[in-house]
Amino acid sequence: MKKILVTRRLIKDSEEKAKKIFEATLNSNDELYSQKKVIEMSKGCDAILTSLTDKMDEETINKLPDTIKIISNFAVGFGNIDLEAAKKKGIVVTNTPEVLSDATAEIGILLILGACRRVSEGIQSAKESNWKWSADYLIGKQLTGTRLGILGMGRIGQKIAKIAKSLGMVIHYHNRSKLNEDKEQGAIYHDNLKNLFSVSDVLSICCPATKETENLINKKTLEYFPTGAVITNVARGDIVDDEALIDALNRRKIYAVGLDVYKGEPNLNPGYLKIKSAFILPHLGSATKHTRIAMANLAIDNIDEFFRSGNCRNKVN
Repeated sequence: MKKILVTRRLIKDSEEKAKKIFEATLNSNDELYSQKKVIEMSKGCDAILTSLTDKMDEETINKLPDTIKIISNFAVGFGNIDLEAAKKKGIVVTNTPEVLSDATAEIGILLILGACRRVSEGIQSAKESNWKWSADYLIGKQLTGTRLGILGMGRIGQKIAKIAKSLGMVIHYHNRSKLNEDKEQGAIYHDNLKNLFSVSDVLSICCPATKETENLINKKTLEYFPTGAVITNVARGDIVDDEALIDALNRRKIYAVGLDVYKGEPNLNPGYLKIKSAFILPHLGSATKHTRIAMANLAIDNIDEFFRSGNCRNKVN
């Protein structure tokens, strides 16, 4: 029986599955392991089931025991892992795509609604019991007829587009390549960022975090947007230059933001705290019981598939 290290606590159903298939070392207290501790605890193991909170950089990977053959990341993203370093050491890296698309798309729509309809301000007023109705009280932006730009029309982007279209939004998108008509669902393709941003009354960021997309939303690109646009991010915090976005919000170039992800999680740039129109969540994209079980089970299956066949369909390196 193969031995695996699971770095974070999983939902009970998934931990039971891991114990049936492997000799699994679990993290019952959900301690946030240091890189040094991950290296130490992985001795004698064949695989590690990691989370986004585990920083598996080149130094850490190079110090892992030679018995480690696969790192299965409990996430669709894998920015916490140095893929090249893992490849050089002969370690396969996998992720958990598809199973979290529905839950994440729901949060994507929530961010759009929350930012456009000034939900943060409304919640605060309701809690303080000091609001007074008037014809122009907390007037927000209606979605009907609004142009939604989707940056990254993958699984999550397509699901957000489908829901947004049902709400009467007009869908525009930019992707590495144009989708076929069936997947476009009537969305309008733009082959460059400037064209997409210039028609985006609301932007939904759904693209992966890569060297090419780091700080893609910056001082220069923010000027492409119509004045009063709304920007939402359900992808990764590294895609946004926080200082530039906060400045655009303060200048009212950008009307509001909806963020489920941001740089330095869980530490939020304090500039956002001063902005009433910022609707911010603590990375809840996949946070449903159904989805978290599906993600963990897929991460476990990735390890099982690798040791059974020598390969894995969800390999990312």
